[in-house]
Amino acid sequence: MTTNQLFALFCDLALIIVLARILGAVAQRFSQPAVIGEVLAGILLGPTFLGHSVPDFLFPPEVRPMLTALADVGMAVFMFIVGLELDRKILRGTGRLAVTVAVSCIVLPFGLGTLLALMLADDHAAGHRLGFVLFMGTAMSVTAFPVLARILTDRKMQHTPIGGLALACAAIGDVLAWCMLAAVVALVGGGGGDQWLLLLLVPYAGVMMWVVRPLLRRLVAAGGARLTPAVLTVVLAGMLVSGAITERIGLHFIFGAFLFGVVMPKESTERLRADIIDRIGDVSGQLLQPVFFIIVGLKVDLSDLGGSGWLDFALILLVAVSGKFVGAFLSARAFRVTARQSAVLATLMNTRGLTELIILTAGLQLGVLDERLYSLMVVMAVVTTAMAGPLLAVLRPRAAADQDPVIPVQEAHPPAAKR
Repeated sequence: MTTNQLFALFCDLALIIVLARILGAVAQRFSQPAVIGEVLAGILLGPTFLGHSVPDFLFPPEVRPMLTALADVGMAVFMFIVGLELDRKILRGTGRLAVTVAVSCIVLPFGLGTLLALMLADDHAAGHRLGFVLFMGTAMSVTAFPVLARILTDRKMQHTPIGGLALACAAIGDVLAWCMLAAVVALVGGGGGDQWLLLLLVPYAGVMMWVVRPLLRRLVAAGGARLTPAVLTVVLAGMLVSGAITERIGLHFIFGAFLFGVVMPKESTERLRADIIDRIGDVSGQLLQPVFFIIVGLKVDLSDLGGSGWLDFALILLVAVSGKFVGAFLSARAFRVTARQSAVLATLMNTRGLTELIILTAGLQLGVLDERLYSLMVVMAVVTTAMAGPLLAVLRPRAAADQDPVIPVQEAHPPAAKR
């Protein structure tokens, strides 16, 4: 690395941190998740508003691979934290309502997404046509569990019946969506000479569940369920090695990082997990994730969409919103949940956030999406996440929140997740 490259890298990181912080704070002032402002920071610095010359000056081509590497580490850390927060207690006892809503929020958006993909395939299928169709269906099915939890916490809904139900539905839906994405990645990325390595996925998952998990439990118990230097070293190294293994066998590294978070001990480790999230999450949230948002924004180009491009975006947004909303609303109403609570639940299930951006980035890296469709899907993720706050303000005013009727299906009340 030359002196000029190092100078540009450090200056770029400083610019990214400051701009992401400012726009994230602005978004929060408007009752939006900080992720909205951070993504917009990336888009503002991209070719949509500044053309190509200014972004190339601010982020020279020789520096971008270094930023991409940091962004990839940020993606891995985020997916590890998602797995770490996916407490199985949320899934236990959720009842038929949560399972039905979660499945409906996967099946209907997936079906509509595949139909839309068939319409767009001639113009946007960059390579593997079947992989493109299945990927679009999967991308439409995502709900961002961490962003949803943040919205619930900000609106003091995390301990309400509808908030607990939304968390349970999102947790179940996330597991299903990641399994679907893994299948798509295996289908699209498994065409090389090392395709046989995909057969190692099942034994690897078995080793993680029945060998690594007990060893982690012993390590945590030996440390008194506290975040000791030894535990932190094992967590960081294990997350990276797990991601490296899944990347090598033909899946994306995000699955390995996610799986390592899932196998971390969950019983009587609330303080340990909170310390891990605080210690690792702060560095990732302040540095690595903003870098990821900038990389995402630099690839978004809406400057020359034209009429056909905006029509494609309208169709994408219609499918994305209606699939999730109708699936959640109708399935909740079938269990005699009130219309207002059903609408609140459907609105919450439409949040996509950073999880969707990670999936879209994986699709672009795999060659499933072209850059134009990638840009439209990124904007869709921002819009569907941003609309949650205003809709909740209308559907569930804070003054009337305490008068929420109890959800009639008792078994549908999952324990609320802690953030």
